[in-house]
Amino acid sequence: MLDDIKKTLWATADKLRANMDAAEYKHLVLGLIFVKYISDTFAAKQQELNVRLRDPKDEYYFGEASDADVAVELEERDYYTAANVFWVPESARWEAIRAAAKAPDIGKRIDEALTVIETENPKLKGILDKRYARAQLPDGKMGELVDLVSTIGFGDNPSTARDVLGQVYEYFLGMFANAEGKRGGQFYTPASIVKTLVAVLSPHEGKVYDPCCGSGGMFVQSEKFIEAHGGKIGDVAIYGQEANPTTWRLAAMNLAIRGIDFNLGREPADTFTKNQHADLRADYILANPPFNISDWWHGSLMGDPRWVYGDPPQGNANYAWLQHMLYHLKPTGRAGIVLANGSMSSSQNNEGAIRAAMVDADVVEVMVALPSQLFFNVQIPCCLWFLSKQKTKRKGEVLFIDARKLGGMISRTQAELSDEVITRFEKTVAAWRGEDGEYQDIAGFCRSVSLAEIASHGHVLTPGRYVGAEEVDDDDDDFADKMQKLTEKLGEQMAKGTELDALIRQKLGGLGYDI
Repeated sequence: MLDDIKKTLWATADKLRANMDAAEYKHLVLGLIFVKYISDTFAAKQQELNVRLRDPKDEYYFGEASDADVAVELEERDYYTAANVFWVPESARWEAIRAAAKAPDIGKRIDEALTVIETENPKLKGILDKRYARAQLPDGKMGELVDLVSTIGFGDNPSTARDVLGQVYEYFLGMFANAEGKRGGQFYTPASIVKTLVAVLSPHEGKVYDPCCGSGGMFVQSEKFIEAHGGKIGDVAIYGQEANPTTWRLAAMNLAIRGIDFNLGREPADTFTKNQHADLRADYILANPPFNISDWWHGSLMGDPRWVYGDPPQGNANYAWLQHMLYHLKPTGRAGIVLANGSMSSSQNNEGAIRAAMVDADVVEVMVALPSQLFFNVQIPCCLWFLSKQKTKRKGEVLFIDARKLGGMISRTQAELSDEVITRFEKTVAAWRGEDGEYQDIAGFCRSVSLAEIASHGHVLTPGRYVGAEEVDDDDDDFADKMQKLTEKLGEQMAKGTELDALIRQKLGGLGYDI
């Protein structure tokens, strides 16, 4: 049911977009959903307080206070801040915005509401994007958008309503990433990739870090994983950094809307030159850094202590990201990173030497080759690196998984990994680590390989090189019979091809074109 609601909401919101670019429009929609969320959360708390203030058995009981006195008491900010609920001034509450939806200056009023909310809640400073007054939407569309957002999360149970808002926000993030195509990959990692990283790393408690956190999807999925395994939100501390200011805001809103506390640094900033968590040593690192970026280098990075395994090339940041994350791991920590396939085999500009040093230091734990087309409209094949600062088991070995054929198409241009496939990864790695079940190499899928064998292959980490070909069941047909059948089939296809060629010549000839 909720899936249908999300699709309907998206279709309506997308229709209101008119000719506005998706990259611009997403900030309007997601910002409104966020304001609706904090306003609904405030209203739910106020409703709860109203009951408690009138209950003689409750510690908040307000004696024989009149309705007017209770109404005044309900506006006491301390009740809300003590419960980590954002204080929303009356003029900025959703009902006030909704009431003004048809006003010609609704954009200006929304900007003013956002300014008031930021002023009253220092934690939201710089997070809310005040661009509604100058939005290039046709007349009346902004009001219709406010009306649409008003329908999200509507219900009797405030808790359920807030959860619906969180899910809609996440769904819209994915849909906007799809609408933006290649640019969407800059702020959103497809869910099945994030789920795979989380499933293999199994974060339960401690510090979770993403040095290029985009819209915060890694954190949201980590918290979901923890809740699904009996933990609760808050069992892990969230640390992130993001250079793009608008994406940084999306991440902050995405986490706040899920009730997740976070530290995304003081401001949006470049991870390499303005590292905002320099002293952090994390238990888990999950990241999808931009692939193969060439303009990352700055002279101040020369001799940086993060480059433990060698100076990364100035024309490609892949091995800078890998070393940055290793540097920020605790001795017992683990990292999962998405990178382009070239990172597994490149030997240009010192990359091969750095990879060899990492392999020989035994910090590479698992390598996974992923199917193509997992990203929106991006064909570049990618892989997963899982790093471990200090292996406790399987020392001197690397587990290779070849998942290139395990993707399922969900649209004409995009594939994804199913939950069954992700569970298979999770169980395989857990068995290999000796945590659950018995591990076995499976030809064509997984194999545990010694560091010596990897060195004999020039420290190339491409799984296909090690796992071999998938075993194929023999159907016991005689070879001569198979060849006869295949030859006959080929002959039929060639004859059909000749027939189609003649038909094409005939049609073109009829139009006056001869081949």
